[in-house]
Amino acid sequence: MNLTPFDQLSLLPEIRRALDDLGFENATEIQARSIPLIQSGQDIIGRSQTGTGKTLAFGIPAVERINSDGHERGRAQVLILCPTRELAVQACDELRKLSRHLPYVRPADVYGGAPMDRQIARLKTANLVVGTPGRVMDHLRRRTLRLDRLRMIVLDEADEMLSMGFREDIETILTETPEERQTVLFSATMPPDILTLTEAYQRQPVMVQVEARQETVENIEQYYYEVPMGRKLDALELVLKANGDRMTLIFSNTKRMVDDITERLNHVGIRAEGLHGDMKQSQRTRVMDSFKQGRLSVLVATDVAARGIDVNDIETVINYDVPQSAEYYVHRIGRTGRAGKSGRAFTLCSGRRQAGELMNIARITRSRVTRAELPTAEDVREQKKRRITGELISLMDREEGASAGMTVYAAWARELAEAGYPPERIAAAVLLLHLGEPADDTEDIRPARRERLPGGSYRKIAIDIGRNQRVAPNHIVSALAGRTGISGREIGKIEIYDDRTVVGIPEGRVDEVVEAMRGCKIVGRPTVTSHCHEDGPARVSAPGRGRNSRRLDSRGDTRRRH
Repeated sequence: MNLTPFDQLSLLPEIRRALDDLGFENATEIQARSIPLIQSGQDIIGRSQTGTGKTLAFGIPAVERINSDGHERGRAQVLILCPTRELAVQACDELRKLSRHLPYVRPADVYGGAPMDRQIARLKTANLVVGTPGRVMDHLRRRTLRLDRLRMIVLDEADEMLSMGFREDIETILTETPEERQTVLFSATMPPDILTLTEAYQRQPVMVQVEARQETVENIEQYYYEVPMGRKLDALELVLKANGDRMTLIFSNTKRMVDDITERLNHVGIRAEGLHGDMKQSQRTRVMDSFKQGRLSVLVATDVAARGIDVNDIETVINYDVPQSAEYYVHRIGRTGRAGKSGRAFTLCSGRRQAGELMNIARITRSRVTRAELPTAEDVREQKKRRITGELISLMDREEGASAGMTVYAAWARELAEAGYPPERIAAAVLLLHLGEPADDTEDIRPARRERLPGGSYRKIAIDIGRNQRVAPNHIVSALAGRTGISGREIGKIEIYDDRTVVGIPEGRVDEVVEAMRGCKIVGRPTVTSHCHEDGPARVSAPGRGRNSRRLDSRGDTRRRH
């Protein structure tokens, strides 16, 4: 990444002093190229990836555009639109730091999910407003925000705002601003909708484009796991347990799956929190603070919600779902390996299609993604053993007398030794008392093979829940395994229709499974399971090959089988 000293840019002394306070000496390429153009009043289109310093690129000239005239108190002179609450809060925080030596600059952030009365109070004195399009529209309707004195408007992450359905709000806001305003737009990608927007609302904009560079991911080790259909949650559990206590960020493509993953992890003893747009702002703030401060080591998030995460200590990123684009992939894995540290990124792939999508992303981003073997139950046990051994050694290596407890327990151990018990038996008994039996219910997971039950005779059962209730194969497998003890390897073909799901079960266990599934809830809904009499015994086959069935992939899409 090209760097230019801030001293070489023409900045207000107060802003230069604030940058010194923050420890910033050099401008990134997008900053060095954008700041002079924005200072000159030019409309620009800035295109660069996340993590290249776009906030300062528009933030410095935005602060400089504020007039110190007290007569404009409470009138927005600069408006910055962001796609998410987290980004709005983060950008406003950066602007406060930049303007700390300019008392007449009064930033305020406005976003949904927060008390309206507090925002109205702040807007009465604010002249620099950062907000999400929906909440800005709310304030415009209430006339608690006026844009008649606006000098500059910034559209940050414009592609995200359009993909989230904010186009109409953005256009309405733009029509409320003076024609002579300056319009600055930043976006990671340039879809047709962006170009249409720039043609309609910008005046001879200059394109500032910073190409994505391989260095952004060169210090990140990238792997993928092949996971059997319907076993991703099991695989994720194994990976996390083998990963230890490392700071981990898990990405999923849907809010629903974020909730499912979080619930499953907490159920198996892995403390995790979710983050997505349907949560209340107070919840989101609490989760973000816990993760940033290290009190929470596993966070599950959607791409949009994660845009506000700025944590340098994330050691591992896990793509539960294959990202929807190369840009998303770079954005996700770029959350690790920051500040000169190394990082690791893992992607869970079920089936050839998902593996092919990931390889295509790897080609586009010029990344080296290596296939890895899923951790085994033995790997998990060894990791746990290493962790506990390390803690014990650290405790024993403390200077003598550092702990009164060690002195008391050492005397106790000597008494047992004098009674004739060998030291290793004493230690083993203490560990057993403290940790319990070493038996682990963690199950090995191997990629499914068609020959896993050659010639096995299966019968079908029907469960009255399907695509309309947003059920996925992993929900069915989890319910069956939890209620009946049947393993994922024994479950045959899963066919998901609109309002029912048909599952192949070993012929000798059908009656047992139907009885055990009585009253079982799947995705929170009570279900009825019955024998399926439409066929005779079904030979085992690969999942998802049912005629005229609809197969649900990991992103919730349905594909008609022909």
